Amino acid sequence: MHILQLCPRVPFPPHDGGAIAMYDVAAGLVRAGHRVTLLAINTPKHRQPADALAHLGPNLRLVLVDVDTDISAPKALKNFLFSRQPYNVERFISPAVGEKLLEILRSEKVDIVQMEGTFVAWYAELLGRQHRADFRVPPLVLRAHNVEYTIWQMLAKRETNLLKRVFLGTIAQRLEKFERRYLRQFDAVAAITEDDAQRLRALHCPEPVVFIPAGVDLSRVRPDAALPPKPRTLFLIGSLDWLPNQESVEWLLREVWPTVHAEMPDVELHIAGRNAPAHLLNLKSDNVFMHGFVESAARFMQQYELMLVPLLSGGGMRVKIVEGMALGKAILSSGLGAEGIAARDGHNLLVRDGAAAWLEALRAWHRGEIDVRKIGAEAARTATEVYDNGRVVQRFIDLYERLLLLAPAGTPAHSPPA
Repeated sequence: MHILQLCPRVPFPPHDGGAIAMYDVAAGLVRAGHRVTLLAINTPKHRQPADALAHLGPNLRLVLVDVDTDISAPKALKNFLFSRQPYNVERFISPAVGEKLLEILRSEKVDIVQMEGTFVAWYAELLGRQHRADFRVPPLVLRAHNVEYTIWQMLAKRETNLLKRVFLGTIAQRLEKFERRYLRQFDAVAAITEDDAQRLRALHCPEPVVFIPAGVDLSRVRPDAALPPKPRTLFLIGSLDWLPNQESVEWLLREVWPTVHAEMPDVELHIAGRNAPAHLLNLKSDNVFMHGFVESAARFMQQYELMLVPLLSGGGMRVKIVEGMALGKAILSSGLGAEGIAARDGHNLLVRDGAAAWLEALRAWHRGEIDVRKIGAEAARTATEVYDNGRVVQRFIDLYERLLLLAPAGTPAHSPPA
């Protein structure tokens, strides 16, 4: 098959969850013998050269379109006052991207178009408007990395500043309307968790809505016996320009860490992540170490003992948890952080909600009452059995083949929106 993958950024290097999810599917499809054209918005924040994915071989072609997606305060204010489109989606709408998408589909035989996430879902309507007898639109698949509006709803609910709460709530409302309209224009939606699949059905997405988890190329996260973890250490890792990650770090430092440090002064907390805001990057706190961006997440994770995922807002699936599991790490997560993970509390993951429960778990860990090696070993087994990228990619291939059977060659695969 020839799959056209439309991405809101170049998914390289695979350092964060979104990039890993997109990169590993593309790489897995190529390894399975398929051809991939990866049309990516080349953003200032994640700008890459034209040969960024050349290492994946000749069956993957990277097509770049430069778009300025940087956040602009004047544009955000104008959008807030005069537009009904969510600003975080509007930044990714580009006539140049639309023209390139249409050019590829008109000039080449493409079997499947897969759009990666809500931020590029607008282009499904563009294809619907272009539909006519001499232009067959292939089946359209949305890979829903998150149900975006629910994330902003959660952030707004906990925001104490009135103006910020109104702003976040407005974004959530606009995103919900956007997702209700645009997600219905796909021939199939691949949800990254079972919980998200149910949320998507509640938005009246057409069937099939299927659950396909994020996979991980396990060869990229092999444990290194030469990197034993330092005892009495905790760590977090994640993109710190994502608001839910900022919120989770701030909660941990405010609600949990002061008691941990007072009762367990020998414990260290290590935090890594790109684009940390100044108040976190310049944090002055005893035994808290800010590492900023780290080139190798796997190497960073192996240096410390217990992984923390205190997520309070969000959706989708934490790929970093899967990477941590593959490395044999014991992980303490909130219930939301563990959502979508094939985890069993106390077996291959520790799941706790609220500061009191987190403190109880950390005291037990400090006393040696939690067998981190056993939990880590079970986590590694789960990662191998459930999240190996080859297994996940095969589920995408099965979905594509199912859609192509429903839309045989020569018949329209996708109708224009009502």
